[in-house]
Amino acid sequence: MTPIAWGATVGAILAFAALAFGFWGMVLVAALAAVGGLIGGAVSGRINVRAGLDAARGRRVG
Repeated sequence: MTPIAWGATVGAILAFAALAFGFWGMVLVAALAAVGGLIGGAVSGRINVRAGLDAARGRRVG
């Protein structure tokens, strides 16, 4: 899928969540989707969690 298709899909899902659950429900859906994406990226190896934690602590990454 292209980035445009992904963006449209995510927008449609968030619009449905806003209609079904209200604003805070939509925010919860977006937050949980972001957490799920981070976990999926860490499990697949696309996101380096250790480097992210080191950067958050102010250590050099690289």
